[in-house]
Amino acid sequence: MAATEVHHRTCTLCEAMCGLEIRHAGGEILSIRGDQENAFSRGHICPKGAALGDIHSDPDRIRFPLRRTPTGWERIDWDEALDDIAARVRAIQREHGKNAVGLYAGNPTVHHLGAMLLIFPLIEALHTRNRFSATSLDQLPQQLATFELFGHQALFPVPDIDRTDFFLCLGGNPLASNGSLMTAPGMRHRIRELQDRGGRFVVIDPRRTESAAVADQHLAILPGTDAWLLLAMLNVIFAEGLADLGSVAPFTDGLEELAEHASRFSPQDAAAVTGIPAEEITRLARDFAGAERAIAYARVGVCQQAFGGLSAWLVYALGIVTGNLDREGGMMFSTPAVDPLALTAGNGLGGSFDRYRSRVSGLPEFSGEFPAACLAEEIETPGPGQIRALIVHAGNPVLSAPNGRRLEEALPGLDLLVSFDFYLTETSRHADYILPPTSPLETSEYDLALSLLAVRNVAHFSPPMLDPPDGARHDWQALAGLTARLYAGRGLRGRAAGSALATAVERLGAEGLLDLMLRSGPYGHGASLARALEHVMGATAVTRAGWGRISGVAARGPWRRLLAVPSSRRPQGAPATGLT
Repeated sequence: MAATEVHHRTCTLCEAMCGLEIRHAGGEILSIRGDQENAFSRGHICPKGAALGDIHSDPDRIRFPLRRTPTGWERIDWDEALDDIAARVRAIQREHGKNAVGLYAGNPTVHHLGAMLLIFPLIEALHTRNRFSATSLDQLPQQLATFELFGHQALFPVPDIDRTDFFLCLGGNPLASNGSLMTAPGMRHRIRELQDRGGRFVVIDPRRTESAAVADQHLAILPGTDAWLLLAMLNVIFAEGLADLGSVAPFTDGLEELAEHASRFSPQDAAAVTGIPAEEITRLARDFAGAERAIAYARVGVCQQAFGGLSAWLVYALGIVTGNLDREGGMMFSTPAVDPLALTAGNGLGGSFDRYRSRVSGLPEFSGEFPAACLAEEIETPGPGQIRALIVHAGNPVLSAPNGRRLEEALPGLDLLVSFDFYLTETSRHADYILPPTSPLETSEYDLALSLLAVRNVAHFSPPMLDPPDGARHDWQALAGLTARLYAGRGLRGRAAGSALATAVERLGAEGLLDLMLRSGPYGHGASLARALEHVMGATAVTRAGWGRISGVAARGPWRRLLAVPSSRRPQGAPATGLT
């Protein structure tokens, strides 16, 4: 009988990055528990993490590439599948142009080390404007706000929840999400600790969520009216002389214009729109400004509305004008061991807005992507630039994106649909090829993106727990293989680029690339993959009390004017400011 082994890793199924303790024997998962020794998650686990074993052993999980035939699915060799796909993509782009091929990247792409590293070379090789992702279904308004305010789409101020005195939560349910753009596992414990030290937790939400149920105060706002509430709060703060920018005052401008615009939104006017009494709005503004340390945090409920960009911007503005940006207990900037901001400096990944527009509805691009809501119409509508082939990586837009039924009806009309997925989903069942990655327990993992959002600077590396079966490929290997083949069909320079990529991936792999990024990160040679493996039980949970202060990140991008409201749609009566 095989001996029981204990494996520690980080869950990759959501943003919380919880530490797991997995007991297994002979390839069989015996138990999955929260890792009590993990310095970041402190033993917290949710049902998703506990289900990793079910995913690994699920008999319905696809384990080898499939190709659609007139009689059904057939198994196909990996190299044959990638050769076929690359040839068909090149043929479609030769006949109809680069933009005839679309790419959709789903949420899990961001959670996997290999995918994060190798999706960008594929984007470059496809060279298409028809790019979509889960970003526009989730946090795009907040990324636009950070781009306009701080100069980079990923420069998120992270709530310092463990040291704050006042936590104002708008349109979020952190007890269920454990943060979301605020990676903080065990949120229930963190909120209880906040309340135990005399702090307040206030929830603004139309619904009585799990978070609202434990809040010190729950204000049920009418959906889509957050901008009026925030402007009225700013009205009170400016009118009563409560504004104090603190340390960020020397490099922030537009304050007078913001105060003038906010003056047009009184608590009485906002009450009629939001459903929150004027006296409650006034009291909320005073309490927030008067707290020694306060955070204003917004999530999906604020993003998914007509004034999402404006509301997200106003949430950050509220923190700025009350002196709660770049201070302990307020909103701070992390310093992760691998710094995505430094890696993206100068290559256009810091963000962009409205450089060009979608073909059918004329929607603006953000950071090279169009909103997923217009994917169906770009497939359906004939003409130059019509999407005729689509590559979907780790996504199910038929189920998760707007116009899902319309998209499902459009997919069979494609000349080619490729899905990187290990399940037959509402989207992948229409594919011509399904390329399944290995199990989450068979891969090395390091969360490049979400470490940037953690409430403490933390580095988690998870080596593979199990060896993949013969013939299986990691998603990064499949992405690299397709990218190299696409380059190889573009003459001498293309073949050279494809060969260089294939060689680098073969020699370094995802772990080798991670090691290079750790060594070149803000902690220098003190951080490396070898050092990470020296830490507790084969995985790493390195926490640092220090946070990156804004003076250390100012070179990453200029602060935009505080007035540059990132929305072309404004509440009625609000003047045009910044982007119009």
